[in-house]
Amino acid sequence: MAKTRTEYRCTTCGWTTSKWVGKCAECGEWGTLEEVSGEAETSVRAVAAARPTRPALPIHEVSAEDARSRPTGLSELDRVLGGGIVPGSVLLLAGEPGVGKSTLLLHVASRAALAARQAGEGPVLYLTGEESESQVRIRADRIGAIHENLMLASLSDVAAAIGHIEQLSPSLVIVDSVQTFASAEVSGVPGSVTQVRHTAGAFIEVAKSRSLPIVLVGHVTKDGTIAGPRVLEHLVDVVCQFEGGRHSRLRMLRAIKNRYGATDEVGCFDLTDAGIVELPDPSGLFLEGASANVPGTCVSMTLEGQRPMPVQVQALTAASNLSNPRRTTSGLSSSRTAMTIAVLQSRIGLNVGTHDIYVSTVGGMTTAEPAIDLAIALAIAGALNERFIPQAWIAIGEVGLTGQLRAVSGVERRLAEAARLGFTDAIVPANSAGFAHSSGVRLHPVEFVADAVLTGLGLG
Repeated sequence: MAKTRTEYRCTTCGWTTSKWVGKCAECGEWGTLEEVSGEAETSVRAVAAARPTRPALPIHEVSAEDARSRPTGLSELDRVLGGGIVPGSVLLLAGEPGVGKSTLLLHVASRAALAARQAGEGPVLYLTGEESESQVRIRADRIGAIHENLMLASLSDVAAAIGHIEQLSPSLVIVDSVQTFASAEVSGVPGSVTQVRHTAGAFIEVAKSRSLPIVLVGHVTKDGTIAGPRVLEHLVDVVCQFEGGRHSRLRMLRAIKNRYGATDEVGCFDLTDAGIVELPDPSGLFLEGASANVPGTCVSMTLEGQRPMPVQVQALTAASNLSNPRRTTSGLSSSRTAMTIAVLQSRIGLNVGTHDIYVSTVGGMTTAEPAIDLAIALAIAGALNERFIPQAWIAIGEVGLTGQLRAVSGVERRLAEAARLGFTDAIVPANSAGFAHSSGVRLHPVEFVADAVLTGLGLG
């Protein structure tokens, strides 16, 4: 007979251990382990064979039409999903509270309802477990997402939600959010590991059996990871992260997992009083115009997925009496900025040890790409010496600890976008200059940071 054993399970991520510990080794949360009882398997039993319900088919005879993506009505969302949402797929949309997940999905629901009515398909069903119907209606009025083919239900029971699906036969279902739904068939409160796993499994089974696309909204923990069991991300077909600062209008949608497309695309949105607005060309948000050249600024070109975006770096230096001067960054990697400052001091001899240094990006842009290292170096050097880089110049390159510039990927796309925005000159690493002669931007290839400072700022 199987013996009963005791184990401890994390209520946040589902990690189990045979001994109680204060901190979960998987998600890092404290005090989340609870005692559960289970049976230890004494042996592995063989599974009896069953008659298949349908025979296996040669792969060339399998129809691919059922897996064709359908546009959602938002081009930026379609860009991230690889053309649209696939029938029968389950998409998990995660993001911090207040970032605009529900607002974005209301826009998607209203446009999908219009497209479904024109195509003669079923309605769009919006299931909310966090708000009442009246609260959702108020938001829909504010953002203009009212459509007669959009059905709304406020509930938290999985069985009742599936009943609505069987009754309406919708063309799209949105569940906001999966952590608020629960089933009477399993124990636990809504949001627990058991309930989230069972709820997600029930919606996935409905999606696959009815070829129905379902969008699940997911909460995130305080460290930014998706709340609930890790198996949730493995069960769904697409996992998207909706990002944005609390004090910034910019919202970015990234695909962390996509079974039907690539994960190297990013969608840009603008959060306004009228809702979420697409930004097919968000470059203007990241550039701050000035009537004259200003010391301590430099523009670089980063790659967000396959999309090149300009990033303006601003640096400020101030004399300091502290033994350890301040190093403050906003929107940039503090470790890479500190490394770039060390290179400027050791390889060029700039007197940065007696100055506080503040480095920031414009427009709430956040990036940790190494290609922005050269722009950081030139901005700091310019601020320290009161010299400026011409407004029509950009700098692209990764700075090594030896002071040498390393090539970066996608130089052609970066320079093409720079030319479209009106930039005329670019400082690039010497070993990447041969890959982009047709961009229309005049190149200044350099090998070391000292050469870049001399070229861009005239400091020899």
